Amino acid sequence: MLNISGINEGFVLDHIKAGMSLQIYHDLKLDTLDCCVAIIKNAKSNKMGKKDIIKVECPIDALDLNILGFIDHNITVNIIKGDKIVEKRVLSLPKEVKNVIRCRNPRCITSIEQGLDHIFVLADPEKEVYRCKYCETRFKDKRRRYRA
Repeated sequence: MLNISGINEGFVLDHIKAGMSLQIYHDLKLDTLDCCVAIIKNAKSNKMGKKDIIKVECPIDALDLNILGFIDHNITVNIIKGDKIVEKRVLSLPKEVKNVIRCRNPRCITSIEQGLDHIFVLADPEKEVYRCKYCETRFKDKRRRYRA
């Protein structure tokens, strides 16, 4: 039996598509934080069949959870304080995504300047289309890199 202790302050990301937890781990830059992280892969789920779960014990302000709406709006974010769930966040498409996707335009300034952030702005919420802030190149399929 697998036993992972509860957390005092932090968050739990639930209902992650099976196999996607490590990608989310890197996109949230959890590897750069000095905190306790538990990744549960391929857990049984009545709703999804299989799912991944990430438990993070750190102050909630330490992370940018807006990119989760970009990755998958079905992920449940449970905020934990004092060993209890105090809030469940509903995810939506963020207006701006920073350093999650890269511009495919070889003439874009982000392709030349190494230290420049890759920033995409939501251009069409209905079609879920993002555009590069610098060169206006479109990025349509937001979950392409997250599909198995």
